[in-house]
Amino acid sequence: MTEGHLTSFHAAAQQGPRPLPLFLSLLRSETAASPERREAALAGLKAYQQAERPPERVPPPAIAESGRARLRDYGGSGPPVVFVPSLINPPFVLDLAEDNSLLRWLAAQGLRPLLVDWGSPGPEARGEGLDHHIARLLLPLIDSLGEPPLLAGYCLGGTLALAAASLRPVRGVATIAAPWRFVRYGDPARAAIAAQWEAARPTCQALGLVPMEVLQSGFWQLDPARTVAKFEKFAAMAPGSPQARGFVALEDWANGGAPLTYAVGEEMFERFFAADRPGHGRWWVGGTRIAPSRLACPAIEFISATDRIVPAASAAGLPAQRILRSGHVGMVVGGRAQAELWEPLRDWLIAAAHTR
Repeated sequence: MTEGHLTSFHAAAQQGPRPLPLFLSLLRSETAASPERREAALAGLKAYQQAERPPERVPPPAIAESGRARLRDYGGSGPPVVFVPSLINPPFVLDLAEDNSLLRWLAAQGLRPLLVDWGSPGPEARGEGLDHHIARLLLPLIDSLGEPPLLAGYCLGGTLALAAASLRPVRGVATIAAPWRFVRYGDPARAAIAAQWEAARPTCQALGLVPMEVLQSGFWQLDPARTVAKFEKFAAMAPGSPQARGFVALEDWANGGAPLTYAVGEEMFERFFAADRPGHGRWWVGGTRIAPSRLACPAIEFISATDRIVPAASAAGLPAQRILRSGHVGMVVGGRAQAELWEPLRDWLIAAAHTR
């Protein structure tokens, strides 16, 4: 984690869900007919705010940097795998805890995982859009390795990884819960997303940034009942139990994260969700049209049929697919993650690394 990520991480831990007033409003509406549920959810929220956190973890060393981005080395001696996280939420969901880390596990499985840490943009970066993140931040990190790596991208990071694989020679690319055909979100969801952006845009334009709160509120609206129910459930957990520690770690991640630059927010909401440029084959980066059908390397996508953040239908349609049923975040850190995602991903990456 960068200093910016640590700051937002601990702010979230102290304050609860971001933005807290909106969460409380959602809580009131969802529990209007059940004061008992509201009381339980508030007890869970208080327990979360007061839960003991483990000592700060020191992030792995950076072996390369480009602008504010860093490439962090998780060890291992096998083929390099550059993991591209989403620009939304911190990257450490792929290294959530000592006993729940996809990256540390892969480092012991004959691979060398390397994590892109995007850093935290300031208002001066307002004009740095997705093309900038790919061409000026991601590609130089890949080039620094001196050999074609494997790529693996999570969520929007998978979308960016597909672009990078179109612009540089790589051994293979795997995406995890990555959106591509944004029209497949469906008209009601896209209309709600457009309305949210229309309301937030003036403030974001003035700031030069899209705060995490704007995105978090959108995630809650996808499944407000679950947002409340998880705190009801947490209220019943034994403090300090493995289950409770896992909840706190994951919730701290969900409530953390650097803002997006204004340009990234504008492109994501208008070019991707509204116009679906990737899905319609109209996404160009540096004069190259980005299209999964034009990839010159092995490619696979891991999709969750129960994903409420990135619907399975929005996937790119790569030649190889693996369908899971663990949810958007659960597929990476849930109880079945090792069997359903980690092990198949490891096997595919090792096989792709030795494909000529």
